[in-house]
Amino acid sequence: MSALHTRALEEIARSAGHAADGAGATVRSALAAIRASRTGPDDLNAFLMLDDAGAAAVAEAVDRAVAGGSAAGPLAGVPVAIKDNICTRDMPTTCGSRILEGYVSPFEATAVRHLRAAGAVLVGKTNMDEFAMGSSTENSAYGPVRNPHDTTRVPGGSSGGSAAAVAAGLVPAALGSDTGGSVRQPAALCGVVGLKPTWGRVSRYGLVAFGSSLDQIGTFGKTVRDAALLCEVIAGNDPRDATCVDLPVPALTHASTMGAAGLTVGLPREYFGDGLDPDVRARCTAAIEALREQGVNCREVSLPHTAWAIPAYYVIAPAEASSNLARYDGVRYGLRDERAETARDVYTRSRSAGFGAEVKRRIMLGTFALSAGYHDQFYGRAQRVRARIRADFRSLFDAGVDAIFTPTTPAPAFRLGEKTLDPVQMYLSDVYTVTANLAGLPAVSVPIGTVRGLPVGGQVMADHWREDTVVRVAAALERALSP
Repeated sequence: MSALHTRALEEIARSAGHAADGAGATVRSALAAIRASRTGPDDLNAFLMLDDAGAAAVAEAVDRAVAGGSAAGPLAGVPVAIKDNICTRDMPTTCGSRILEGYVSPFEATAVRHLRAAGAVLVGKTNMDEFAMGSSTENSAYGPVRNPHDTTRVPGGSSGGSAAAVAAGLVPAALGSDTGGSVRQPAALCGVVGLKPTWGRVSRYGLVAFGSSLDQIGTFGKTVRDAALLCEVIAGNDPRDATCVDLPVPALTHASTMGAAGLTVGLPREYFGDGLDPDVRARCTAAIEALREQGVNCREVSLPHTAWAIPAYYVIAPAEASSNLARYDGVRYGLRDERAETARDVYTRSRSAGFGAEVKRRIMLGTFALSAGYHDQFYGRAQRVRARIRADFRSLFDAGVDAIFTPTTPAPAFRLGEKTLDPVQMYLSDVYTVTANLAGLPAVSVPIGTVRGLPVGGQVMADHWREDTVVRVAAALERALSP
């Protein structure tokens, strides 16, 4: 059994209030803990659905295999949660939206198939911002997720359900998706590890598209090693995804034990300017000193086009979303308003009833940015900014910088409802994370302490295909800051 499986036995049983022995008991404990989290005034609302029968059957099969001396996979018996925009055949995939309410995919995501092959037990689907559009998981059609550290605050988004589930000890690991920071930002606000691999490292087959050139499946864990193990399992070439690369997957769990001495870590001055909470800055300063004590060479660098990342992202992502979400038309699948009398009525009524306010806002923004007469002015210009952001990173890596350290978020978790009426302020929650998606880089958020009793994270980015480097630096930081 893996170390992650052993901790799953201990931690989930503890959260459920009783001892566990074996995969079957571990999964029962996990399901009991999840149900307990969905009751009372502190309901986390982290899960949208559970698969009791399927999880029990898989766990029993794992126990039989282990008892019979068969080789167990690296995730044998580990309960894992899946964000609800990743397709599964045995549970609905709603993307947190009414327009897909009750929809069950006829196929399964490649990442999910890899988890099953590794022996993982998929216990349920987690709540999320509708179609992954949000930074707080308040945009779900099924209600907001609450932060386990303070249930009056958001868990971050859009993968807030997965982050909250791991932070609360309901599951030891989970999958999310990251389009502009949707794994790393909630990981930081919930005090767990969130790893986004290089775009193309993990197959996107079965991940419901938001922004196709930005989306990437990522992993959550209590520790860097756990998130790295999950990523190592789901990574690899996939003929079903033409953008997935055929490159060897690095031994990420081994990388987590290597240390980071001798590496050069850049500290981009643009990420430590105005807008960063002073207490978060102090935690980052302490993290940088901890890296130096580990033998890491930390030096100030510049990424001069960072200021244009948010404007570029919020043109490119809505533009791609407006195209990807055109398929939800009330004709082929999903919600259909039966009152419609004409084809135009079907489209208009179904989409009006099925999509929430934030999704509608981004569809309109994206459609406008792609419209005749504005395409080059907005979308074309945003793509040119994206190229310059990529070039900024390229110049640093070519100059010998191994990794980059920044804050993950400008402040700790904000209160539920605090930013829902101010979309711009909500979008700025991702100010430090969108660059990794625009450049297609691997990145990880690792806890670096607390601010006013709430967790905050530090972000590590590295060159394309160097997930091993971000894991090395993040694990070194984790060890240095552990109490």
